[in-house]
Amino acid sequence: MTVKLAVFDCDGTLVDGQASICEAMEIAFGLADLPAPDRHDIRRIVGLSLPQAMRHLAPDASEAQRAAAVEGYKEAFRTSRMQGRVQEPLFTGMVALLDRLRDGGWTLAVATGKSDRGLFSCLATHGLNDHFVSLQTADRHPSKPHPAMLEAAMSDALAQPENTVMIGDTTFDMDMAAAAKVRGIGVDWGYHTPDELTASGATHVVTTTQELGSILL
Repeated sequence: MTVKLAVFDCDGTLVDGQASICEAMEIAFGLADLPAPDRHDIRRIVGLSLPQAMRHLAPDASEAQRAAAVEGYKEAFRTSRMQGRVQEPLFTGMVALLDRLRDGGWTLAVATGKSDRGLFSCLATHGLNDHFVSLQTADRHPSKPHPAMLEAAMSDALAQPENTVMIGDTTFDMDMAAAAKVRGIGVDWGYHTPDELTASGATHVVTTTQELGSILL
């Protein structure tokens, strides 16, 4: 039996977590005695693992400062979550899309730059834990665009690259799809532009969850 696997990015694809990400990053940079980056620049690195993100946002900082910023970000996000201040709303129509894909014979997975704790908490908040057979995070893999997360998801689902699609909002997602030899589909409601997604190899860039469902089904 052929397994059709749809792998979703999280931030910028399933949920809009930019407010909480930007707040935690600003706190982290303050703790590391670094000037806070522009929020536009922060949104541009969403999807990378934290060490990679810090290299992009603070290229002139010392390794010690970047390491302090990584730990500061983790602590800031953890505190925000404990206080119930994390904002990660689902994008419009996402639950209906996931249900539609499952009913249509697709197996679902997630590949994200989030930590295990961050992803599990996010999915639990929205009651989505049981929708996905594989959850791959930056805790256990190299940063996107390395193909390790996609390869692990395919292994978990017993899916082949030709029957797998990566769905995401950034060039990191599309580059990871290319590295894993799977199809990449971009969404235009996240943090990189449609032109950038197309240039990175997206076969489609969709504007609604309904359009995404129509392409896959």
